[in-house]
Amino acid sequence: MEGISGTQMLIGLFIGLIVLILLILKTKIHVFIALIIASCIIGLIGGMPANDVVTAITDGFGGTLGSIGIIIGFGVMLGQVFEISGAAERMARTFLKLFGKGKEEAAMSLTGFLVSIPIFCDSGFVILSPLAKAISKKTKKSMVSLGIALAAGLVITHSLIPPTPGPLGVAGTFGVDVGQFLLLGIVVALPMAIATMLYGKWLGKRIYQLPSEDGQSWERPPYQEPVYDSLNDTDKKLPSTFASFAPLLLPILLILSNTILSALGKTDGLFQILIFLGKPIVAVGLGLILAIYVLTGNMKRAEVIKQLEDSIKSAGIIILVTGGGGALGQVIKTAGVGNYIAEGIAATSIPVILLPFIIATLVRFVQGSGTVAMITAAGITAPIVSAAGGNMLLGAFAACIGSLFFSYFNDSFYWVVNRLSGITETKEQIRVWSVTTTIAWAVGLVEILILNIFM
Repeated sequence: MEGISGTQMLIGLFIGLIVLILLILKTKIHVFIALIIASCIIGLIGGMPANDVVTAITDGFGGTLGSIGIIIGFGVMLGQVFEISGAAERMARTFLKLFGKGKEEAAMSLTGFLVSIPIFCDSGFVILSPLAKAISKKTKKSMVSLGIALAAGLVITHSLIPPTPGPLGVAGTFGVDVGQFLLLGIVVALPMAIATMLYGKWLGKRIYQLPSEDGQSWERPPYQEPVYDSLNDTDKKLPSTFASFAPLLLPILLILSNTILSALGKTDGLFQILIFLGKPIVAVGLGLILAIYVLTGNMKRAEVIKQLEDSIKSAGIIILVTGGGGALGQVIKTAGVGNYIAEGIAATSIPVILLPFIIATLVRFVQGSGTVAMITAAGITAPIVSAAGGNMLLGAFAACIGSLFFSYFNDSFYWVVNRLSGITETKEQIRVWSVTTTIAWAVGLVEILILNIFM
């Protein structure tokens, strides 16, 4: 911001993050309150006018929840319907029979990998986490290993493969062919997905967390190997496979149609209706309505409504904390500290192919949004890479991969993944998700360096 020194912005950021960490780890203050306090400190010490700080907090909170808040609410209710109707168990049995016993993490990673190509990772995790939870409950596999595999598959393709907005914008800024970008993106993303899945399997044995029998809370029993005996239990009356998966597949297909039609410019007549139905809020809402009427036919109205209200209680804290993370990220973005750091790095003599990667890494760490990080890095470095004769395709990937670095408090997806996986302790949250994204980032860096040798 004009009139504010870069040093002052950096001091504000440093003090604010230290206060945030201390509040979360050492005090009785709830993480949501801590996020808002840290946002105020960063903005005020960083030199922003008080009114601008408040505006940034409210804009960040509202902007984040405007895109994901309703979806979280619908998604949590959808998960509860799956649980009480037996659809979750039916889905778990079907999934395990389809992919085979012992391959649950690979199945989750592949599912996230494919689903996030047309769908935002936040929406994808909300929609698919009930499936991971059902598999965890059925097999006694840790929700941590399944959640990491699913979330990593989602965020990696979300960050590397068009038509998600970030990679698409980066490809346009670097002037590279979107088809080439997409195909090479799949190749680059696979080792990252495998590495994060293996880490999830390792960590799941150390943070061994299972859904409770009623599906309303979480348990930490001693670690045990997966069990598959109950898959042969045919005494239970469960919904059919089609009825169980339909409320899950409907929003995915609707959102996919929205993405394809919008990309093709088909926005008239019937296409306009399909685009509307494919908006994530509308699509997940329709999935929820379908689940209620298809899966709860043998339950009384009062019982169904009570179950939905119980699930909303757990959604409230997820929504608040996610919004708090969005507020923090918006204050940092408005203060301009991310751009200040990026411009300083661009003025150095760092090797040209690493420039987009380093800038995206720093912007990501400072303000949280992977999309903003990659777009910022692309805008600053594309002309530099071009002028230096660097490989523009690799430069674009470097910007995208850098944006995966160490997701933490100022990233809304950090809260979505951890809270829906039942992880509430900060140290464990960092191990579950911050370390996971950093592993993907590190593997991606190695790939970029190897590709740079041959390209």
